[in-house]
Amino acid sequence: MHAQQKPVPVILDTDIAGDYDDVGAMAMLHAFADRGEANILAVMSCNAFESTVPSISVLNTYFGRPDIPVGVTRKAAPNKNCPQQWAEAIIARYPHRLKSNAEAEEAVSLYRRILSQQPDHSVTIISIGFFTNLADLLASPPDRHSTLNGKDLVRKKVKQLVSMAASLPDGKTTGREYNVYVDAPSAQQVFAEWDTPFLLNPFEVGEKIHTGIPLIHKTSIRNSPVKDAYAVALAKDKNTTGRMSWDQTAVLAAIKGLQPWFTSRKLNMRIEADGSNTLIPGEKFVYMELQQPETLRQEIETLMHHQPKPKN
Repeated sequence: MHAQQKPVPVILDTDIAGDYDDVGAMAMLHAFADRGEANILAVMSCNAFESTVPSISVLNTYFGRPDIPVGVTRKAAPNKNCPQQWAEAIIARYPHRLKSNAEAEEAVSLYRRILSQQPDHSVTIISIGFFTNLADLLASPPDRHSTLNGKDLVRKKVKQLVSMAASLPDGKTTGREYNVYVDAPSAQQVFAEWDTPFLLNPFEVGEKIHTGIPLIHKTSIRNSPVKDAYAVALAKDKNTTGRMSWDQTAVLAAIKGLQPWFTSRKLNMRIEADGSNTLIPGEKFVYMELQQPETLRQEIETLMHHQPKPKN
């Protein structure tokens, strides 16, 4: 019998609405919260699709946590639509308190407020999108929430950063990955300046783990925005094998640790101006590598099937 772990205090930073593995990741995080293994302090978005904040609000409401603080960058243009329209589908069907991005807090201000209230070296940040908010947090000056600047606040309050980012395919020393190159200047700043333990979950890990098909065929799950999002998106993509699970693997590692699903090695890398990543000497990052793909797939799928706790 394992001792019950204390809930991990988590801030999730997502690019939800651009892709739907973020939906699976949020479902997993709420499952961990219902198990007493995670405490979701806030959800941030590093993009600003019109459906971004409402999608987050749908999922938080569905899992019985409608009041989780939500932050969004004010830098991205809010006029894009979700490519597969899954976000619009769940927003139309399910209740949500936040109806637009304008109703969410500005992300960096919310980061500073939440971090300032937490015990030292306690918060795990899970980044499953671009580094826009994290770079802006590092660059932030003292404010009404804290007399510390961003770098010092991060150093004092954050336990670790777990990031779905980077790529080193087939033993190469360079790679290029979406979450990094979309906002390369921000990625450059975070990779160079972040000063806590930093776990990298690279493209090659989630690429091999396909999930969602069992979920959309599970008849006992009804009226679920998680199931609906996957059903709409997989159909739109004509995908019969499942979506790659980049974001879910990051959440699992952040809450449960690496074993038995992953191994790791220490390395250092620099982000180039074009958003590619290059190995350099050093051991700044813990770099995840896949160990048990089928066991991992089953674990993620099970967590994605989690249903909300019944209301008392």
